Amino acid sequence: MKLEIIFPDKSTQVYDISENKSLIEIDSALKNYLVAKKDDLLFDLTRPIFEVLNEDCKIEVLDFNSEEGKQVYWHSSAHILAQAVKRLFPNAKLAIGPPTERGFFYDIDFNGKTLTEEDIKKIEEEAYKIIKSDYYVRREEWDSNYAKNFFEEKNETYKVILIEEFNQEKVSVYFQGEFVDLCRGPHIPRTGLVKAFKILSVSGAYFKGDERNPQLQRIYAISFPTEQQLEEFLHFLEEAKKRDHRTIARQLELFEIYEEAGSGLVFFHPKGAILRKILEDYSKEKHLERGYKLVWTPHVLKTDIWKISGHLDYYRENMFIMEEKEEQFGVKPMNCPAHILIYKSKKYSYRDLPLKLFEIATVYRYERSGTLHGLLRVRNITQDDSHIFCAPYQVEEVIVDVLDLAREVLNKFGFHKFEIQLSVRDKSDTSKYMGSSEEWYIAEKALKLALEKLNLEYKVLEGEAAFYGPKIDIHLYDVLDRKWQCSTIQLDFNLPRRFNLTFVDKDGKEKTPIIIHRAIFGSIERFMGILIENYAGEFPFWLSPIQVVIVPVSDKFLDYANKVYNILKQKGFRVELDRRKETVGYKIREAEIQKIPFVFVVGKNEVENEGVSIRKRKVGDLGFKKIDEAISILNEQ
Repeated sequence: MKLEIIFPDKSTQVYDISENKSLIEIDSALKNYLVAKKDDLLFDLTRPIFEVLNEDCKIEVLDFNSEEGKQVYWHSSAHILAQAVKRLFPNAKLAIGPPTERGFFYDIDFNGKTLTEEDIKKIEEEAYKIIKSDYYVRREEWDSNYAKNFFEEKNETYKVILIEEFNQEKVSVYFQGEFVDLCRGPHIPRTGLVKAFKILSVSGAYFKGDERNPQLQRIYAISFPTEQQLEEFLHFLEEAKKRDHRTIARQLELFEIYEEAGSGLVFFHPKGAILRKILEDYSKEKHLERGYKLVWTPHVLKTDIWKISGHLDYYRENMFIMEEKEEQFGVKPMNCPAHILIYKSKKYSYRDLPLKLFEIATVYRYERSGTLHGLLRVRNITQDDSHIFCAPYQVEEVIVDVLDLAREVLNKFGFHKFEIQLSVRDKSDTSKYMGSSEEWYIAEKALKLALEKLNLEYKVLEGEAAFYGPKIDIHLYDVLDRKWQCSTIQLDFNLPRRFNLTFVDKDGKEKTPIIIHRAIFGSIERFMGILIENYAGEFPFWLSPIQVVIVPVSDKFLDYANKVYNILKQKGFRVELDRRKETVGYKIREAEIQKIPFVFVVGKNEVENEGVSIRKRKVGDLGFKKIDEAISILNEQ
């Protein structure tokens, strides 16, 4: 068998393979790479080659500069962490240890022990011993019953549960030194490829995220091929910590979550409510400009509706159900059934489509307590939600318009770098998808053409589509180059059929429309959290909840301060008057802490000359300006 290997620098080398050896046995230089890739399949460099390949082909070897390489590297580092823990705490039980977007974690049951700083230090030291030992990592396939007995004997309760849930004849395990772990893999070929290792934090986590399961300790960590990369990452973490939206929100008095009222339920304070209103008003304006029809629907619907939609059967554990006398209601976790009822209220022809119903609506989902995180994961979720009812041949033009709107809105808020993912069905197993092959072909092609028409780069994720249709997800990058899932566009063949939706087509026959579910912000709460962290609370002038604070030097100048306040209010600026009996210096410092863009100071000179003394955030004193000049400066912002 001839095997052509493509290296990360795009150079190639051809090998004649006649024995069932691993790649690093065929060429020892390959032990310095992380993983091999054939099409979408990743496999270990230590795995016998004929287990994976059986004909002439090309493969790639990946390093840490590839996303897939990073994920394998961090997954393997999680095994190093687990091995270190088992050496120090032999009775600890291992659960799961996946990679994340930036690093990895391992959930571990320490039998009631809480890890201390000293424990963490010892685990790190042990991890470096494992790295220094440079163990080769080896994969084996075991019969599931054998694997189950093996892990039962080692008292690895969670591994036994996972094997039972896999429900497969064979499972794979990985060895490094004395350590063996249940894992699908793949992994790096040797532990010595990890050069820098750091435990970042420890938190509580329920097994599989379910609070009915035992609580474990989740150890978060990071690893890199160089110490310099680790230092740069730790600097990044410090910067991210400064931008934590929960801390900034308390400082700016934007929102709070009161545990006595319920976890994950957000209370917006006056300034937070203003920021939220800015987002909502802007969204409504942009949608109405593009022909969307504004609707409003109730927060609860009878469970009969949720049964038809399928939510009651497949989403019930995330819903809040209410019993009222002889009727049962579900608090809506999504808006689609409500918008469908509006569509069903009259007959439509192809001339009426696409019908674009739009609502800024709060839905409620029982997110597990362990997943809740400030505004980024809440239980009251406000969506700039739309359901577009269209004929199959209208999909492309609709998607082009939605993508263009998403780009316009996200650009407005300062986001210009994106990763777009197109999720399509698994062509090797079409039985699990709703709709005909022809419908899927037309829909997927329409999404691709829309993306290409706008010259947008995208990744195709095969097998990641929902059962009811393909989708597009837009991930934005913030100022720290962190990726956030934001806008989503989903095609749906399922609900139109469940609710018997029709329209009269050009040939006079009744046909089933497609529903396009889409949101631009995604969740307004989440988007606010992203904005707070992106700007570190220092919003651009147009987005600042308070744009100007007026500071009178003393109570003698309150009347004039009120006059300036009213002028600015009438001009449409968001302005406050600081009447507190504090010094001017104290009030200015408070305004800086509150990140207010402008402070207008008024005293004797300002009254006599009908002006204000201006301080601009991050710039300082701009000096005395007449009122008209001051308003011009604000208008320029």
